[in-house]
Amino acid sequence: MRLSGYPPIGSYAFLSDCHTAALVAADGAVEWMCVPRFDGPSVFARILDRGRGGAWELHVEEASVAERGYLDETLVLRTRWEGAQGSVVVHDFLALSPAGDSAGSPGGMRPVHLLVRWARCERGRAVVRSRVLARPGYGVREARWTARGEVLAEEESGLVLHGTPEPESRTVLREGESLALTLGYTGAVPDGHPGRLLEDTVRSWRSWSARCGYAGIGAKEVRHSAIVLRGLLYDEGGGLLAAPTTSLPEWPGGPRNWDYRYVWHRDAALTVLALLRLGHREEAAGYLECLLRQCGGDTERIPPMAAVDGMPVTGESVLGHLAGYACSRPVRIGNDASSQHQLDTYGHILDAALAYHEVTGELNGHDTSRLWRLVRLARKQWREPDAGIWEVRGAPRAWTYSKLYAWVCFDRAVRLAELTGEEGLPLEEWRAEREAVREDLLRHGYSAEAGAFTQTYGSTGADASLLRVPLVGFLDGRDPRVLGTLDHVQSRLGEGGALLHRYDPESTGDGVDGPEGAFLLCSFEMVSALVLAGRTAEARDRFETLCARAEPLGLFAEEMAPDDGSMLGNYPQAFTHLALIEAALNLDASGTTDELHDWASRGG
Repeated sequence: MRLSGYPPIGSYAFLSDCHTAALVAADGAVEWMCVPRFDGPSVFARILDRGRGGAWELHVEEASVAERGYLDETLVLRTRWEGAQGSVVVHDFLALSPAGDSAGSPGGMRPVHLLVRWARCERGRAVVRSRVLARPGYGVREARWTARGEVLAEEESGLVLHGTPEPESRTVLREGESLALTLGYTGAVPDGHPGRLLEDTVRSWRSWSARCGYAGIGAKEVRHSAIVLRGLLYDEGGGLLAAPTTSLPEWPGGPRNWDYRYVWHRDAALTVLALLRLGHREEAAGYLECLLRQCGGDTERIPPMAAVDGMPVTGESVLGHLAGYACSRPVRIGNDASSQHQLDTYGHILDAALAYHEVTGELNGHDTSRLWRLVRLARKQWREPDAGIWEVRGAPRAWTYSKLYAWVCFDRAVRLAELTGEEGLPLEEWRAEREAVREDLLRHGYSAEAGAFTQTYGSTGADASLLRVPLVGFLDGRDPRVLGTLDHVQSRLGEGGALLHRYDPESTGDGVDGPEGAFLLCSFEMVSALVLAGRTAEARDRFETLCARAEPLGLFAEEMAPDDGSMLGNYPQAFTHLALIEAALNLDASGTTDELHDWASRGG
């Protein structure tokens, strides 16, 4: 795959302090970072333009990278440089301070708002070169540094550089000596010894990860994926980013480039389910509260997404001055999908709420009143066409997946009301709506000709989103209609072994030109569907094949090129890591199929 001189997407390391993120290339350059939070303007964006984007280069002269990876159970990157004259270890991290959670238990974390690059010479003599080539405002200008005591400040962007008198430096280190460079991003003067900052950051990540006692199938991948999801959580608002990047292409040179630095309610709801199964109740509660806040108000529709602080998402605009990753244009900021009607959002939120209350019993009347509003909206809207889970940019349609989650909405509402014992609710009407959706979906969403549930009402097209039919308990995973859907999806959309496309873009007519990669979310969801179908050995093989295709840092993008395994799309992608966790947990419980079906239907 031709990348026009750009590093492979999967070669970047992901750093996070749960306030912003950075991507570090294999050569040591920080090529993506936004301030003052995940969705702010970039100060480093070389990943989107090799000339104008800006980066923080750091390398060891006459040496090469011999080893690179995360410290266990953290998002702290450790890189070892080896040369004939010496050896240097660099730790890159966005600093965290340990904190208790809302109950005072260890495992909380607070951002220090500081990017730390700590190089230590472990053998001989070495020369470390650093060039801070910041270009604030998505690369529209060069940084304007001014001296402020012992630091350099870039006043407009809030950057504060400490540890070097100039943005470019060349430092000789001998064995035992170290160089600490820090970049603050809120205007405050950096403080703290690098060793203590490293220790605190490692302890923060490991204390949080220790809450997860999972040791089953794929434990290493599950725990790492959970850490990635934690890194995508915006602590101040409780929302989960879909990804920390914008406009990484779904196919090099193509126009399928979107801004994913926002909170999709669908993603957050699925995260609640995953965290509950892993034992992270505190974070599950935070995600759910973020969802419930979106259910208030008096609007006629719930938007499918929000900014990280819960505010509305701005419309799209194009950054025409940036070349785009691998010359993939346009580079977009903002996302017009925020104005779409996506019916499945309601069902996802109710699903998460029911699961949370079943585990904790903590929902109160104020919480449920906001949920009942969703049910009222769903009653008015479920027969209407919508944009669907894939956010197609064309006329609304009757997407089978959307109708499936309309059924989920009414089903979970009925059972949550039964569980809470709340009086005065129109339960019989909700039960009637649930049955009406079910009959409608089975009549129009299932094609006898295809022998499968199909993409839209009355069509025969395959859509991998319908692998969730058994995963939400609509039908048993061994039902012939489910088995037919699995086979239909595999035969129409399978490619490259365990990989699946989400749909056929050409026949779907999704309003965007050009090809796209295989969809990793769907590829992992096939694993879960196969488990519920009783095809456990096949599911295990697929899971292991997919995990083996992760990059060395264990990170997944949204999509993958079937021919060479290159990561495509925004990175790292929450949806993919969520589906990996779900697949592993389902595989691990495959010996208790009845319990799995009980979980899929949330006890229904």
